[in-house]
Amino acid sequence: MHDLILKNGLIVDGTGAPGFRGDVAVKDGVIVEVGEVSGPAARTLDADGALITPGFVDIHTHYDGQVSWDSVLAPSSINGVTSIAMGNCGVGFAPARPEKHAWLINLLEGVEDIPGTALAEGLTWDWETFPDYLNALARRSYTLDIGAHVPHAALRAYVMGDAGGDHEAVPSDSELARMEALTFEAMEAGALGFSTSRTYVHRSRDGQNIGTLTASEAELLGIAGALKRAGRGVIQLISDAYLTPDDDFAQREMDLIRALVRTTGRKLSFTVQQTDDAPDRWKHIFREVATMNAEGLDVKTQVAPRPLGVILSFASTTNPFFICPTYREVAREATTEQRLAALADPAVKAKILAEHKHIHPPGMALIIVQGFNRMHRMTDPVDYEPDASTSLGVEAERLGRDPADFVYDVLLEEGGRRLLYMPLINYARGNLDDVWGMMSGPHSLYGLSDGGAHCGTICDGSFPTTTLELWSKGSKQGYKAPIEQLVHGYTQRNAQHVGWHDRGVVKPGYLADLNVIDLGGLSLGPPEIVQDLPAGGARLLQTARGYRWTVKSGKVTFENGAWTGEVPGKLLRGDQGL
Repeated sequence: MHDLILKNGLIVDGTGAPGFRGDVAVKDGVIVEVGEVSGPAARTLDADGALITPGFVDIHTHYDGQVSWDSVLAPSSINGVTSIAMGNCGVGFAPARPEKHAWLINLLEGVEDIPGTALAEGLTWDWETFPDYLNALARRSYTLDIGAHVPHAALRAYVMGDAGGDHEAVPSDSELARMEALTFEAMEAGALGFSTSRTYVHRSRDGQNIGTLTASEAELLGIAGALKRAGRGVIQLISDAYLTPDDDFAQREMDLIRALVRTTGRKLSFTVQQTDDAPDRWKHIFREVATMNAEGLDVKTQVAPRPLGVILSFASTTNPFFICPTYREVAREATTEQRLAALADPAVKAKILAEHKHIHPPGMALIIVQGFNRMHRMTDPVDYEPDASTSLGVEAERLGRDPADFVYDVLLEEGGRRLLYMPLINYARGNLDDVWGMMSGPHSLYGLSDGGAHCGTICDGSFPTTTLELWSKGSKQGYKAPIEQLVHGYTQRNAQHVGWHDRGVVKPGYLADLNVIDLGGLSLGPPEIVQDLPAGGARLLQTARGYRWTVKSGKVTFENGAWTGEVPGKLLRGDQGL
């Protein structure tokens, strides 16, 4: 008898091959039959009118703290994801000496916008070394499987102490040898790979640059040499190459990536997005990556399926007034309800608006503060390619209102909990044409969801849902992709890159990680602000409509978006074979 049969679905098997109608049978957590399946089963699910796909593989998340207290791991798990990689961008919580716990929390709160109070209460810290950390995760169960990179920033602080947080500090030969040895130890224990950050955007809560920002080629090659010695593992990084208008700087970063892959012989993926300051830089990077692959180097870009949109609200982290001194004073010690009450006071409003006229921060922060023509009320379903004509800036002009004054009043709607959507990155030309260009690149991976992070600013753990829903129907400019291509991008393609060869395909012998999806009904409503983190911490949480069932290792974990209570997921140590 089979444990589970999915009947009469359109099977999109993850390989990119054309879909076909059929059944899927599962026994002992593994797919055993695909096609026309007969015989009894303990449970049969009717997939008529729906897709049957592999479970999604999200290779760019930041659940490093959340895995310490949470088994569900939403929002990824409620968006069809059954396997995640975390420890990206060089940040995480291991290795960690006790005296560095507060420092690491401060770093993650700044870099990834995870409430420090939640981390301080929720992290169990039943580890010190990276192998200890993996062992701690192995004692827990989840709705999905997890793998973890060795994070450069934590490693640096563990070996170099306070100097590790200073990006201008250079490790001694003995410190570099120690970092390489610890990375090798982690790889032997089951680390997925090594990650680092080279972006000025990544700062601690108190504004300090991440310690890995300007790490030398010698430091990176020295540490990554552990992957060469281990003969396995991937490298993941983020660099400022995609956001700089400086051609020479961008080329130096590409040369560093080339040297890392050539020296270690390992696979590498890195973040590529589009900013207003360098809207065509991604094309230069893609040409460089194509050249590297022609040279036999396995280099991939990680790209996003929609704009990276900031969620603006008085009830969450960011809004156009968050830099104003009076706003910061109101927000500093107040609860959410106290803050909303104070902001509704006309006298407080007048002071903030007066200060706002003189606020002109550098970089992307200026768009958040002054970009009224990019601010939109969140709709249901969410419109991820909004037109400037529907922006609050245009609405204010039409009403003859000062835009800052008007937006302030809009943010006070719904008791101060009104959410606005601002496409900040990947939207320099006001459409998704360049996003489509990045997604359709031959060396691109679908990633960058940052699931588990940016709790009060961004809500992109739903990227897999957007990938299928938006791009199968087509953008407003007419770009679309076959559903088989989109499913492949979030299943087999990602799984193979990180060395998980036992999943991402609907075929006998593969892990029974599956989704049953009503594609016509697939959509995303606006995020909600929920206070379900430790210490009452708040986050933005977005659920999807259209997932009939998600199956992890043969167990139904979600039914119509609701968790069933099953936790068959576990720690993945290194590569996974059939």
